[in-house]
Amino acid sequence: MLPAMTDDPFAQFKLTFFEECTELLTDMEQNLGLVESGSFDNETLHAIFRAVHSIKAGADAFSFKRMVAFTHRFEFLLDLLREEKLAVDEPLVDTLFKSFDVLSDLVSFAQNGEEPDAEYGQDALAAIEGYLSGDVGSQPAAEATTDKPVVEEKTDQAVVETADVQSKEEGINHFRIEFTPKEAMYRHANEPLLIIRELMELGEITTTIDTERLPELAKLEPEDAYFSWVFELKTRYGRDDVDEVFEFVIDDCDLTIVTLGDDNEVVSVDVSPGHAGDDDDDFGFFVDDEALKSGVVDANPKPVEEVVAETKPAEVKAPAAAPAATTPAAPTGPTAKAAMPKSASIRVDVDRVDRLVNMVGELVITQSMLAQEVNNSAMDQSSNVTNGMEELSMHIRELQENVMSIRMQPVKSVFARMPRIVRDVSKKVGKKVKLITEGETTEVDKTVIEELADPLTHMIRNSLDHGLETPEERLAAGKGEEGTIRLSAEHRGGRIVIEITDDGRGINREKVLSLAKEKGVVAEDASLSDEEIDNLIFAPGFSTADEVTDLSGRGVGMDVVRRNIQALGGRVSVTSTPGVGARFQLTLPLTLAVLDGMIVGASDEKYVIPINNIIETVRPPSSDVETLIDGNKVIRIRGEYIRVVSVARMFGDVNASNDPSKGLVVLVEADGGKVIGLHVDMLAGQQQVVIKSLETNYRAVKGIASATILGDGSVCLILDIDALARMEVPKIKKPELMADSFVPKQTEQTEMPSAEHLEAVTA
Repeated sequence: MLPAMTDDPFAQFKLTFFEECTELLTDMEQNLGLVESGSFDNETLHAIFRAVHSIKAGADAFSFKRMVAFTHRFEFLLDLLREEKLAVDEPLVDTLFKSFDVLSDLVSFAQNGEEPDAEYGQDALAAIEGYLSGDVGSQPAAEATTDKPVVEEKTDQAVVETADVQSKEEGINHFRIEFTPKEAMYRHANEPLLIIRELMELGEITTTIDTERLPELAKLEPEDAYFSWVFELKTRYGRDDVDEVFEFVIDDCDLTIVTLGDDNEVVSVDVSPGHAGDDDDDFGFFVDDEALKSGVVDANPKPVEEVVAETKPAEVKAPAAAPAATTPAAPTGPTAKAAMPKSASIRVDVDRVDRLVNMVGELVITQSMLAQEVNNSAMDQSSNVTNGMEELSMHIRELQENVMSIRMQPVKSVFARMPRIVRDVSKKVGKKVKLITEGETTEVDKTVIEELADPLTHMIRNSLDHGLETPEERLAAGKGEEGTIRLSAEHRGGRIVIEITDDGRGINREKVLSLAKEKGVVAEDASLSDEEIDNLIFAPGFSTADEVTDLSGRGVGMDVVRRNIQALGGRVSVTSTPGVGARFQLTLPLTLAVLDGMIVGASDEKYVIPINNIIETVRPPSSDVETLIDGNKVIRIRGEYIRVVSVARMFGDVNASNDPSKGLVVLVEADGGKVIGLHVDMLAGQQQVVIKSLETNYRAVKGIASATILGDGSVCLILDIDALARMEVPKIKKPELMADSFVPKQTEQTEMPSAEHLEAVTA
């Protein structure tokens, strides 16, 4: 929880509110994108309105006044849009997005317990008021402003506008509203008090509450519904506005709205689809079928208990007795609204899911230990114990997969942010851009999802700023004015692959190489392949921008991308065709909790090599092994020389064999497509392992990504392939070099954790 909310008795409810706000804002941003593209319908506009309305209701419950005031005006603008009183054009879309940004920030301020400046959001509010007053827009907005004129009220925080009760229809409308919440209303986190507050905003209201069903305190159930209300509402607003107050709870309550005429005669009676038609009328308001047909209904039923809440002083007359009658049956046929489907999901705290994942991981380790013991006991393979262990292994593997799937989420939540980035950046750089997204339903671990936003943002901005040409440049190159960026995701080989492709100018390799030499990123006499030149854009501090702007020029964007992706155990690469475009590819693990790995032996230790990095395993003949002048080995594979790293020597065993022909070489692919060979003694087999953080339980060790526990209970280190590709092998004890060969200077050996520290990894 946030520090500002630790002592708040409503902290738990606020946390739920802010989680819902995040979901509502995400959906709202997507729908605003549809409005901008022109591919929207009435339901899109209704969804945007409902999102703002829901945030307003929650903010009102927790007294976030700034948020309530802003959403109140935002609703009016959206209402005009829903009623087709405003034309959707670029200025209006800009106002909607600007208002969305302010609302998002107000939610963030409230969540962090902060208070924005009094002037914050006033520009967006002024833009909204421009439409409400009819000063802006291609269609006259006068109708809208005469519908709901504005009166300003000064508060201690900012200017808050409230709707004055003036004519939406001619004269004063009179409604009697019978409202009985059901238990489902409270389970769905709806609050009758908020509904009453909204009714009070419409006009003069008298409230009568029935408390007869309220039990003794000892028998009270917090989530049961005991109260019911009768409201007498006099308002200049119409029936649609009254219906709007109850639109989110219509299926969770019994609702009867009676429209009364000038002499309190009944004009119409509407009963909600959810009205149960009980024998006993909770309000003491009885209406029989004959009375409904004749239109004669007593306008002043006898209440059980009366509580008055008015927007202006009014005399409350004593109600008269009501005639006994039967309650009308609930309507059937086309007017009856179908019940809303129940939610098929639940909200669970992430910490609980993490604990569940950890427990399943421990279960997997225990099962591996038992299986190891059964195998070591030389037990008959057809015995009940062996068969039972095999069945247990299958069930645990299935359990592990199902538990891991709980953490899986579609990348849609991240992809949904990109259209807004494209919209804003393209306007800044004066380019026409179309964003195409594919594979939004591809699922990946929640932890990976959370870390994807920054890298994707940097890469999209890079494609917009550096990759795509201006409309004039594209026309001169024989292309269309509008550039295209394609963002896609897919599962491939047990990993998720995300690609960002543009049809721009591609990477100017001559410029990149020249700048890299100028900045000292590569040596002056370096000879690099096209692929190596392309990957120079990921170097720290490197940028091809001619001048520093708020979008680029400081050389931190793509460097951040590489570091963030590597921190997730992934890789990033780029391919480019000059004049055609560039493609960035991110390869990430589906989850950070388990790993498919190959267990190898090197000297007296075992290590895990991630399966996704392995290309092939070879046993090279001595004729294909060459020794460099610094003592390192290379092997020749299909005409290419590949550097070989002795795993045992890399981690301190300088007496280990340095001859790859006497062992095995596992060819692995590191970051940027670089291939190296890992010299090991043996392969122990493939296994799915549970990842344990070495850095959390001990400290970071160069060349080691994390650790795991094998079936025999021993701790096994998981190799960091990208780090190994960049590391130098420590100096060998007895160099196998000729006398006139250059002996490399002593390099710092990689310090390994002690056995005591490794035991801490199991914690």
